[in-house]
Order: sequence, then C-alpha cells, then structure tokens
Amino acid sequence: MERPRTLALFVAAMAVVVLASNILVQFPVAGSIGGFALADLLTWGAFTYPFAFLVTDLANRAHGPAAARRVVYAGFAVAIVCSLVIPPLLYASGLIDFETPAGRLPRIAMASGAAYLCGQLLDVTIFNRLRRSSWWRAPAFASLAGSAVDTAIFFTLAFAGAFVLIGPGDEFASEAAPILGVLGAEAPRWMSWAMGDFAVKLLIAAVALVPYRVLMDRLGVWGRAAAHA
Repeated sequence: MERPRTLALFVAAMAVVVLASNILVQFPVAGSIGGFALADLLTWGAFTYPFAFLVTDLANRAHGPAAARRVVYAGFAVAIVCSLVIPPLLYASGLIDFETPAGRLPRIAMASGAAYLCGQLLDVTIFNRLRRSSWWRAPAFASLAGSAVDTAIFFTLAFAGAFVLIGPGDEFASEAAPILGVLGAEAPRWMSWAMGDFAVKLLIAAVALVPYRVLMDRLGVWGRAAAHA
C-alpha cells in the first residue's frame, strides 16, 4: 500500500478508538471480583482506550515519528469534540441516566485532550528511542510511560479539587471512600478510579503485544525503511 493510504488508515483507526472510548467511558462495568465492585473502579472505555497506543506504535513503526504525531493530532481533535458532544447526546437519547453538568464539559474535554496528547506524544518519543531494540521493548515501555501520564493527567485535571478553577468539580468523585472500595484507608473516590484505569491499561498493553507483533511483521518493510529515515 502507498504511504498516504496507510497513513489514512491509521488516522481512521485512531478516530474509531477515541470515539468508541468516549462513548464506552459512560458505562460502568457491572459485577464484582473478590469484593471489588467493578462499577466503582472501571468503565468499558478503560478496555478500548489503550488500543490508541497500539495504533500510535504501529504508525510509528510503519512511517516514523513524524507521521505518528500526525495520527496523534488527529485523535486529539476527535477527543476534544467527543468529550463536548457525546455525553449530552447519550443522555438525550436515554442511553445513560445521568446528565453531565454543562459547566463540567469543558473541564472534562480539557482533561481528556491534555491527557491524550501528553500520553500519546510521550509514547511516540520513547518508542522512537527504543525502536532498534528487541521488538517488544519499544511498544511495552512506550505504552507503560504513556499510560501512566495519561491516567495521572486525566484524573487529576478532571476531578482534583486543586483544578476547580478550570471547571466545577464532581462531589461524588471527591467524596472520601475506601481505597479500591475495600481497603481500610480512605481517599477521594477518583483516586481509586485512576488506579483501576491504570491497571487495565497495563493489562491491555500486555495483551496488545500479540496483535502488535502480528501486524509488525506485515509492516516490517515499512518499519525498516522508517528506522533509517
């Protein structure tokens, strides 16, 4: 395939992942495991968003860091628009039974966009530095660092009281609750959400090494060319 066509496929894939994640993040995971109430820790979006790192890493492998950043910027635009538009649409259509206050939408959009951009660009940088090492090191370490930054920035900007100047907070998220819903120590509920989110990102990042390896073999020629560009 020609470069413009494959690059367009990466952009489309990133848009799909970001769009799906912004929809699924509105739906908590039902059930419990070992006393952990999953709905208090995770949404379905936590399982789809980490694949954004897979798309970024494959774009980097195929076309190099400059092209990967263009894919990231396209996803950034989708993330901002989705954060502002999707929650009201889901509520209006009856798919979710809670309405996000209008004043919080810009704060959520800012948190989502900043977290996505910083996490993905860090992923591109680390991946590019490690691309000549073992095939798994670049995606593994890049995704680990990117995921940590993404989680820290999003949950802090979106829920921490220190950032109330950029938009109203969420009382439920700020309430003290047992850490992870079961431990004796307490912390603001959003911190447990962040822990659950990061744990899932690590799990999905590990699982994503399998499709990465398969697709990398198909992108091998491009990857070698990009490495020497």
